[in-house]
Amino acid sequence: MLRLAGSGTSSREIAVILGVARSTVQDNLKRAAMAGLSWPLPGELTDDALESRLFARAGVKQGQRRRHEPNWAQLSIELKKPGVTLLILWEEYRSVHPDGYGYSRFCELFRGFEQRLSPTMRQEHAAGDKVFVDYSGKRVPIVDRKTGEVREAELFLGVLGASSYTFAEVTWTQTLPDWVGSHVRMFAFFGGVPRLVVPDNLKSGVSRASFYDPEINRSYGMMASHYGVGVLPARPRRPKDKEQTSRCTLLDLLSVN
Repeated sequence: MLRLAGSGTSSREIAVILGVARSTVQDNLKRAAMAGLSWPLPGELTDDALESRLFARAGVKQGQRRRHEPNWAQLSIELKKPGVTLLILWEEYRSVHPDGYGYSRFCELFRGFEQRLSPTMRQEHAAGDKVFVDYSGKRVPIVDRKTGEVREAELFLGVLGASSYTFAEVTWTQTLPDWVGSHVRMFAFFGGVPRLVVPDNLKSGVSRASFYDPEINRSYGMMASHYGVGVLPARPRRPKDKEQTSRCTLLDLLSVN
């Protein structure tokens, strides 16, 4: 790139030759100029030294200590565990590195890492169009005051796509009566019904999961017909299809006053 620029080739032509965006060429040439680099490069300049000079952080002087960079890949894995939030991960990071990033900057850098790692299309939801339903995957312990017996219950979630307005209730099981009953109470809570219900491929709702032609449980289908709503199951192995309920954890619900 420097060689081509040094021979008088325009940034547009360099972009075509190298198969990169023109803005990338301009950015790299600007970095090289700021680092005092030109073609030919010094023979003793190693790749690591070149990268360090080109991509030194803006606003950080040479030799000055930088903030410790978290292992973003590991944090991304940790965040997928039940009950784990960015706030918890940041607090753990700051307990080890007190002079590390502030929370807002930490979140900003993590989101940037996620975008580079797995770019996805943003989903837009119209008001009243869809409600995403699922069980949280984390059971809630219920204590009998008289006997002290602890029994675990299931947490049902219904999240409106456009507003993320959430209905939540606990039931003893994920069986069909509890599944359908939760829908009835959810519609009453919302004061209406959406155009579509998007469930996960739970057996109580979907008899046969399929990427193209899922088979809806008969009783569940009758309930949907009664309320005049459509059922559109999330595609198998497509977590983005039910992203709204996936993001809503028990910890999030308990943190709301």
